Order: sequence, then structure tokens, then C-alpha cells
Amino acid sequence: MNGARVGLDIGGTKIHGIAIGPDGEVLAEERAATTLGGEGVVKSAAAVVASLREALDGGEIGSIGVGIPGIVDTRAGTVKHAVNLGLDGDAFPLAELLGARTGAVVTLENDTNAATLGAHAVEDVDDLIYLSLGTGLAAGLYLSGALRRGFHGAAGEVGHLPVDPEGPVCGCGQRGCLELVASGAALAAAWPTATGHPAAALFAAAAAGDPAAVEVRDRFANGVAAAVRALALAVDPERVVIGGGVAAVGEPLREAVAVALTRQAETSPFLASLELASRLRVVSAAPVAAIGAALITPITSATPTITPTITSTKD
Repeated sequence: MNGARVGLDIGGTKIHGIAIGPDGEVLAEERAATTLGGEGVVKSAAAVVASLREALDGGEIGSIGVGIPGIVDTRAGTVKHAVNLGLDGDAFPLAELLGARTGAVVTLENDTNAATLGAHAVEDVDDLIYLSLGTGLAAGLYLSGALRRGFHGAAGEVGHLPVDPEGPVCGCGQRGCLELVASGAALAAAWPTATGHPAAALFAAAAAGDPAAVEVRDRFANGVAAAVRALALAVDPERVVIGGGVAAVGEPLREAVAVALTRQAETSPFLASLELASRLRVVSAAPVAAIGAALITPITSATPTITPTITSTKD
């Protein structure tokens, strides 16, 4: 395939776009606010593509990959139930409309799956779980060298695993789901802050010795560890990469989850033998969602190795 491959990570507030060359080098990067609604999403995505094309001095764009929340039909190029984007009706033909606006072939993928492909590219392992700690809690599975989407596209929806039968009702209709404890939204609700990122504020306060912050941090880390444990016991991956908005905390997040995993294994020689804490990584500066979006596009050559920064400290 000739030309750069563009990846768009479309979220409810912003679109992050990158252009990747044939050798895997990131050639250009752009961010812009997302305009909600069908026409708004197409228009704002097309504007990011135009900015990338300009940054490439008018160079050819071979294809565009899009990572987007919601239920994605990759074959049809449609998305539905992306409520945070104002796309909560029938299947929306984003690939067709964005392709017509940009003159390039467009391929869609669920945003967590796209980020999983990006995490695979930077980690370069064939068995990997990408655990996204964003507004919700979800995982992408890259197993034996391929994405595992599931029969209904629900593989990795660990956030909707009920863990507390007496807990509050989740948005999915079940009671006491793990997402209500171990997600960015759950953390923000437990540690509200008027300014800045709630996760950063929480971990800073906990590091300073605030007892209340330590309690909230540990409860959150225990929930994330429970998600890691459930996924690891199901598919036994070589690596678990934590991403999403909370991952901006970096190494302190990995340490807290590693400590929780170790404590949870103290009474189980079986769990201890799996050394789950040593498999953890936390995404740092690598734009894995946009990288993965670029890599979902149809290609005729081997996938290049991408090497942005990612934390890799082991216990």
C-alpha cells in the first residue's frame, strides 16, 4: 500500500490522529475537539485528516483506520450505541461517509480493540491483554497473534462482571459490577476534585500519606487487580498492559495494582505461582489507540514494529 497510514482515536471530547510511514515511523500527529452527532463526528474527523495531510506536505494517505467507542461492525463500516458521541440510534455508516469526505479507504474498529493492537505493536508479544481504565472498564484481547472480539463482539467486557450482589445497579442493568469500583468514573466519584485529573490528585494525596486517599487508592487498586486476575485466569496472557485515562498516573498505578495482586495471592500458592504482578505494564506516552487504529487498515506488507515509550518496570 502506498502512502501513509492514518489512525484516528475518536473520543467524546477529542480526536487524536497520527500518520505512520511504511517503516513504522510516526510522521505527524494532530488533536482536535470532537463535534458530537453524526455530521459533527464526520466533519471533525475529516478536519484532523486534512491537518495530517497538510503536515505531510500534501503527501498521499493510503488508508485511514478509526478506533471508536460503541458497537462496531468492521465489515459494514458502521457504529451504533456510541452514546458519548451522539451516535445512539441506528448503525451509522461512518466509514462510508468519512471515506467520501477524505478520498481514502476507511476501516473501523472498537476503540479498545484498536488500543490493543497498538499495545501489541509497542510490546511486540503475541499474547496480551490491554486493560482500559477510562470512563468504564474494558479489556482487549490479543491472543496467539490475533484480536479476539468474541461471537457477539463482547470479549473482554470484564467491567460488567458482577462482584457484589448487594452493590448498586450498573448502567448495564446488573448489580454490583466491577466497573463500579475499578474505572475512571468510579475513581472520580470516590475522590472528586475541582481541578486537575482525579486519578493524579488521588495518587498524589495517597503518596503524601493522606489516610482517606490511601483507602480509596487501595480499594481502586484491588478492583483493578480483580479484573487482571479474572482475565489472566481465563486466557493466561504473557503480558497485561494497563491503559486509558487513569494510566496517566504511570508507575504508581502499576505499583498499587501489583501490590494488590501480591496480597490477593498471599493465601493461594496457585495464584502466587502465576506471578501476575510481574506481567503488568502501564502505557505512558505511547499513543497506542491511534497507533492501533492505523494498524487496523488493510495492508499488503508486514506490520511494522512501533517503538514509542511504554513503561516496563517489573517487580
